Amino acid sequence: MYKNLQAFIHELERRQELVRVKEPVSCELEITEIADRMVKSGGPALLFENVEGRDFPVFIGGFGTAERTARAMGVKSLDDLAVRVANLMNLNPGKGGLKAALAMLPKLRELKGFFPKKVRGGPVQEVVWKGDQVDLFRIPILKCWPLDGGPYITLPLVISKDPETDELNLGMYRMQVLDRRSTAMHWQLHKVGRRHYDKAKKLGKRLEVAVALGGDPILTYAATAPVPPIPGVNEFNLAGFLRGQPVELTRGVTVDLPVPAEAEFVLEGYIDPAEDLVVEGPFGDHTGFYTLEDLYPRFHLTAITHRKNAVYPATIVGRPPMEDAYLIEASERLFLPAAQLILPEIHDYHMPPAGVAHNWVNVSIEKRYPGQAYKVANGLFGLGQMMFAKVIVVLDAGAPLKGPEALQKALEHAVPGRDTLISRGPIDVLDHSSRAMGYGGKLIVDGTAKLEEEGGALPFTLRAHPSLPGIPGVRQKQLPGIWMVTFEKTRPHQAKELAERLLIAPQSAGIRLMLLTDADTHLEFDEVMWAVLNNIDPERDAWVLPGVEGPVLVLDGTRKLAEEGFTRRWPPKIVMAPEIVRRVDERWNRLGLPPLPPRDTPVGQS
Repeated sequence: MYKNLQAFIHELERRQELVRVKEPVSCELEITEIADRMVKSGGPALLFENVEGRDFPVFIGGFGTAERTARAMGVKSLDDLAVRVANLMNLNPGKGGLKAALAMLPKLRELKGFFPKKVRGGPVQEVVWKGDQVDLFRIPILKCWPLDGGPYITLPLVISKDPETDELNLGMYRMQVLDRRSTAMHWQLHKVGRRHYDKAKKLGKRLEVAVALGGDPILTYAATAPVPPIPGVNEFNLAGFLRGQPVELTRGVTVDLPVPAEAEFVLEGYIDPAEDLVVEGPFGDHTGFYTLEDLYPRFHLTAITHRKNAVYPATIVGRPPMEDAYLIEASERLFLPAAQLILPEIHDYHMPPAGVAHNWVNVSIEKRYPGQAYKVANGLFGLGQMMFAKVIVVLDAGAPLKGPEALQKALEHAVPGRDTLISRGPIDVLDHSSRAMGYGGKLIVDGTAKLEEEGGALPFTLRAHPSLPGIPGVRQKQLPGIWMVTFEKTRPHQAKELAERLLIAPQSAGIRLMLLTDADTHLEFDEVMWAVLNNIDPERDAWVLPGVEGPVLVLDGTRKLAEEGFTRRWPPKIVMAPEIVRRVDERWNRLGLPPLPPRDTPVGQS
């Protein structure tokens, strides 16, 4: 494995998967535009050696492809992660006595590295800033998108301790820089860090916090992983298990917290729950939309430590696909055996990038009895962060789980109304379309072959038509079984009226799903799914309407209006400022970057 981030950087360079950019670049928007193009084209990682007005280089794109993410995790393929966990879960010696126990010893090697190693000092404390020396503006923290409230630390490994139990947590929570010595801490409602904050507030205590940047890339992944709440087990244990070597931890210089000795930087400080919350945001988020301003705690820095010649690690989030898609895929593979332990009929599952993690989950099952699809879907809703899932599509084992083919296979068996079910539950607080923040509708689509008790099979041929009804201002495209529609919404309830008008046309034959969204969306399957899934609360926006060959599931993925009863602010989609796009276009060849196809993301629109 990699001792630290710079060892990983050197390995990527050796493999010609890294480009050093020596020309001066700005950490305000320009690096984002370059990195966004690179990750969407499957290009190399980037090391910006000369960031204007800052003292350190920026590394970005370390998780920019599935193959690179697997390399960062120390495996050949992300599927290998499931094999490792499955091997660990098969440690039961059974009834074989001493012989069986001895046979189990080789498997115990899987636990090598599980427990962190305490060390004195370390490279991350080679340089220490305290008092007036503390200055976040010397670090090339990115302002990622034009409407962002400021620069954001996007790969922070936030370390805190439960004030009651002393249990450690390592989480990744974005941090908006407020001034030289403080940031906002985005501890959302459902996060462990928020729970530590709430306990500290109840006890009337300050909460010490340390934020590591860099280290073995596995540690960065571990901070994003949905580690189950097992006493004495935290993300440092997960990282050690995955890397096969213990994570080396040293004590902070101003806080009584363990910090990774091989990190690039550590920010030390505290949060005082007695203080007023601060305004955080907007932020161009992983949903591809901005999350709007809200109130969060202020993190005060008491020290910054860093290694000599430190490199600042960063990522950007926004319209998929981004780096986070591959981190999500790593978690998907890693936790498959655990999901199968609880729901053994699960064959496999996948969270498509268009669903930005929680909005869309495809799961295949070994089906044996009626209603089993709903049993599995509701079981998934009860598993950790899967509680945030908005749409779960259940298919038979062996069905495709990626691309439109997965949805089409489900639609062959799912009769809208009969085989769809809407409920309510927790929703990610970043979701802008739910009925209330953190609470909204969910949709289950049973795309398994139907048993007699479920109504049996109803033969249906999915079709697409080359010629579609001509309606001014309405753009349309069909895939077999799926009708995608975009239009400029100007009045309430326009989407339902348009859907009803289209579905009486003969071109609704062979269609079981209609997707409607706004005119600024390209008529390309992944982008339409991304927009629709972001913009629906299924309880409000999923309708079953008649088509010429039977019921059609209609999803209204347009922006919601106050006249439709929607009282929350609707955020804009993330787009880059046109002048930044032009600047990067003009400088591209001078930056020494590989050639790219023309940019196809909308520019300057919202």
